[in-house]
Amino acid sequence: MKTIKEVADLAGVSVRTLQYYDEIGVFRPSEVTKAGYRLYDENALNTLQQILLFRELDFPLKEIKTIMESPHFDRIEAYKNQKALLTAKRDRLNKLLNLLDKLEKGESCMSFKEFDLSEYIRALEEFRDQNQDQIVKYWGSREAFDDFIQKARDHEVSIGSLAEQYYGSVEKYTVAMKESLLHFSENMEKMQQIKEKGYVERNKELMEKLVQDLTQDPRSDEIQTIIDDMVHLLSPEDTPTMQLGENYYDILIDHYLHNQPIIEAVDKQYGTGASIFIGTAFRHYFSKNKTEN
Repeated sequence: MKTIKEVADLAGVSVRTLQYYDEIGVFRPSEVTKAGYRLYDENALNTLQQILLFRELDFPLKEIKTIMESPHFDRIEAYKNQKALLTAKRDRLNKLLNLLDKLEKGESCMSFKEFDLSEYIRALEEFRDQNQDQIVKYWGSREAFDDFIQKARDHEVSIGSLAEQYYGSVEKYTVAMKESLLHFSENMEKMQQIKEKGYVERNKELMEKLVQDLTQDPRSDEIQTIIDDMVHLLSPEDTPTMQLGENYYDILIDHYLHNQPIIEAVDKQYGTGASIFIGTAFRHYFSKNKTEN
């Protein structure tokens, strides 16, 4: 049996990381002594090796936990999805490296090719052609969905720019949207459930609770608990299968802290300093979680 310090040194991770993995149920010790010391056997080390491989492949801890706990989890499908994301990231980096090469040579590189949504639009057209009943049920008619596709074409550059900001690249945005389309009907039902089950009202209650006393430290445990409740507002069964984008919360935080029109609107609704308070609370929450992850 090895101590947590020995395992941390062996695996090249921090003791705090192993403690956090234990806290969230991703990787538990084989045994805990009466004195509270964590001990790990050979099987545990093999499990940790698998977990660290998943982390190296950029799998989120939540998904790793699901993979490790469920023997029926479709690992092959998870590998395929992750491969698509990593491929998109690689392609994006290759484009940026090529762009830097041209800039170093003094070449002019003004282009909107990085905002090409042709694959995304193609996915929308395929979905329309293969899911006529769902289109009519949720959009009213094929024509209404065609209008949606046309708007995507008309605003390709602006949508592509937002995709870059929120998802890191148009490729990653396209992968995420394709995944969402696969669960379109299910997601639409869940969106209706969100309205019917009072989630909107609950989120409003949490926001009002968050800004009830703006003299509090936004990094306090009490405030951070409220933020955690807001982030995890939806139950797993009511959460739509759609990715918000890896930069979603970073952009949200930036708006609360630096976007003047938003600051003025939030402060008008909740009181002077509310926007900075909210942004600071969210920033601390995600900064803390990134450190622990």
